[in-house]
Amino acid sequence: MNRYLANTQKSRQLYEKAKRVFPSGVSYFIRHMDPYPFYTAKARGSRLVDVDKNEYIDFWMGHYALILGHSPPEIMREVKRQIEKGTHYGTCHELEITSAEQVAKMVPSAEMVRFTNSGTEASMYATRLARSYTKRDRIAKFEGGWHGGYDPLLLAVKPPFDLSESSGLTDGTLKDTVVLPFNDVNGVEDAIKKEELAAVVVEPVLGAGGCIPARKEFLKALREVCSENGTLLVFDEIITGFRLAPGGAQQFLGVLPDITVMGKILGGGFPVGAIGGPREIMDLMDPLLYARPNFSFHGGTFCANPVTMTAGLATLKTLENGTIISDLNKRGAKLRRELASIFERKDVDVQVVGTSSLFHTHFTDEEIENVHAVFRADRDKLAQYHTHLIANGVFFLPTKTGALSAAHTKTDLEKLLIETEAYVRNNY
Repeated sequence: MNRYLANTQKSRQLYEKAKRVFPSGVSYFIRHMDPYPFYTAKARGSRLVDVDKNEYIDFWMGHYALILGHSPPEIMREVKRQIEKGTHYGTCHELEITSAEQVAKMVPSAEMVRFTNSGTEASMYATRLARSYTKRDRIAKFEGGWHGGYDPLLLAVKPPFDLSESSGLTDGTLKDTVVLPFNDVNGVEDAIKKEELAAVVVEPVLGAGGCIPARKEFLKALREVCSENGTLLVFDEIITGFRLAPGGAQQFLGVLPDITVMGKILGGGFPVGAIGGPREIMDLMDPLLYARPNFSFHGGTFCANPVTMTAGLATLKTLENGTIISDLNKRGAKLRRELASIFERKDVDVQVVGTSSLFHTHFTDEEIENVHAVFRADRDKLAQYHTHLIANGVFFLPTKTGALSAAHTKTDLEKLLIETEAYVRNNY
């Protein structure tokens, strides 16, 4: 900590200014760090450089959005060309069609697409669409699932699960939300059969819930019970989309949802969200086919913004053949094994979990299959570990999941392993 304080004096000064204009001093509390966050001045490839000229190897990667790294040249060239033509039209344009066609080509269940400006918006519109299609009110989500700031889904993110994640949520907002146990086939089947649900919303890999992959047999059983009960299955692929495979977790695991929610990687470094699904469901967003109030509204000033569409399209085309993703998957599996081995050699109780190019360290001897186990782990030790890494030039948002990008080099990963060894050596 002393090293961090000594090396980040300009960041400390900026934080004092930020506290005067932002609640808690940050524009999103997830980015808060004790005693204060550092302030990034520039980023390229796998590196962040802060205002004090400290350099960090970045494993947070813009909330996992930057699978090609910061400012990849091939994407930046396209963005610069588009900016010369205009940043925001507010009209239809060809890029939005080409981008939607690319998504539909890559994502197995997405016959039609609508773009939004964030994952939260996409979750909101997908939930509304599911209710419109099924004519049912109740929706279900899982313990530990994070789907953005949309009111009915802002529940059961972390223990105690009966507390919502915000004030200002009315009882009416939350009364139609059912909470389900993650990776528990019997518990889920029993609960769904008791309810008439419009939709079940699930992350194929819990993000905020500790980077826990859903077991394939769990998702297959969930698919079956939803179909049997007339409930739409919604995959929140905001994190897993275009990362686990070119077609996301649904391609990777071979389980198709009815509606897919997308974001992050889809924007190529710019704000984005999207909903995808079969024509039969997506057509409910068409007021030419369904008169008010029978159509499901969707819209927004910056939907399908041409700069976002340009960056996203270039990113998807780069990922389409699967070569980059396959390589990252192999590197991610190797990194998880190597991190676990470092702790095991010192008999430190740790579970290194994740899948594909995502990884997370939990200080516990308990197998991590649900968010209960995540929060029984020693989160203070995890924060201490990440603080050590940050002070030594390796950035994880404290207690959050790490993600690999195509920009990470062998040297970058070796640095993470070396600093992990130093942390273990100094603390155990």
